[in-house]
Amino acid sequence: MSLTDTYRLNNGMEIPKVGFGTWQSADGDEAYNAVKVALEAGYRHIDTAAIYGNEESVGQAIKDSGIPREELFVTTKVWAVGTTEDAAAALDESLAKLGLDYVDLYLIHWPNPKAFRPNFAERNAAVWKAMEQGVKDGKTKAIGVSNFHPHHLDALLEVAEIKPVVNQIFANPSDLQEDLVAYNKAHDILTEAYSPLGTGKIFAVEALKEIAVKYNKTVAQVVLAWSLAHGLLPLPKSVTPERIRENADIFDIELSEADIKTIYGLHGQAGLAKNPDEVPH
Repeated sequence: MSLTDTYRLNNGMEIPKVGFGTWQSADGDEAYNAVKVALEAGYRHIDTAAIYGNEESVGQAIKDSGIPREELFVTTKVWAVGTTEDAAAALDESLAKLGLDYVDLYLIHWPNPKAFRPNFAERNAAVWKAMEQGVKDGKTKAIGVSNFHPHHLDALLEVAEIKPVVNQIFANPSDLQEDLVAYNKAHDILTEAYSPLGTGKIFAVEALKEIAVKYNKTVAQVVLAWSLAHGLLPLPKSVTPERIRENADIFDIELSEADIKTIYGLHGQAGLAKNPDEVPH
């Protein structure tokens, strides 16, 4: 297995099993250099979002890498828009900032922004319509969602012409969100794991430190290997070149059943997912 190994999405597309996350990577040199190093290290799946504010830097690093566009998988996300027209404009704006003719995957970032919460189903249907048109127009090859719970997805699936290919959620040993992952799997929707390292909090968990020593690996490497063993697509984020490269060196780790069981018992030790129906944005 390697960084170019893929999962097959429900539309037949292939998506690299490990992505490189850019949440909290500041626009400018920080995001640019992080993506540059990631691409040099062999990552071919880059994840960003409009609200991250770093699409221009991410796009410039992609351009400067010289890697053929068809060898890359690029994801971005639409933020708190509420109409079909605004969602279409948001996709065009993201493409312009990225300097790309298309993205491989476009996601609804949250299912119910506060301004539209009383009518989240209608809002998501309107945004999804624009995203489906984006597929038809060749501006995105696939569409999906992020932070959706089953009731959000149930409502969307009732009106969707094109089925979501992924649901990107907070998932790591501290919060497996097992019921949601099972729902995704039952509906042939791939689960992507953002914050697979618990935004850094996972490194303080003693049980993980002990497991890492056993395999002569870092805590991050062990947790990412666990993510893959769990059938997730992790999106590790770092701006440190050494760690970016280390996080790619995970494919020789075969965790024992006992260690996997230990990791399953770490619920709540490094933070929990936010309830999308209660987030303040």
